[in-house]
Amino acid sequence: MSSHSNQDSNQFYYEGDQSKLYSGILAHHSDINSDESKAQVKKIWKIFWILLAITIVEVFIGMKLSHSVSKALIAFVFLGLTILKAGYIVAVFMHLGDEFKGFMITVLVPLVLFVWFIIAFLADGGFWLHMNDHSPARSHTTQQVAN
Repeated sequence: MSSHSNQDSNQFYYEGDQSKLYSGILAHHSDINSDESKAQVKKIWKIFWILLAITIVEVFIGMKLSHSVSKALIAFVFLGLTILKAGYIVAVFMHLGDEFKGFMITVLVPLVLFVWFIIAFLADGGFWLHMNDHSPARSHTTQQVAN
């Protein structure tokens, strides 16, 4: 009998019915009432409550403070809260928080540089658009076309 048909081997589950991988046969915690499982569920609930609290703060700011506070400050606060939530989600659910510092830096530095790249080009584009609209040469050309 070949090793591929040996049902006692974990290799059998990888080569055969893939649903067995996720059905608990090869799960890390075989007992749902174990201390490890309870700790994992507690951690998930903690993450849920933290993300819910941040979301409630965002909704409160959007509904109550958006009329009385400057739009730039509101945008800055929303950006900060969104980055906080995204970072927390990446650290916990994508397991980046469990990785080595070198790997985290390898992932986060290009991300930060990419966000800076987008902001810089939007600001530069806005500057050139403003300069183009208020250029004396452009307004002179516009007046000639109108006449």
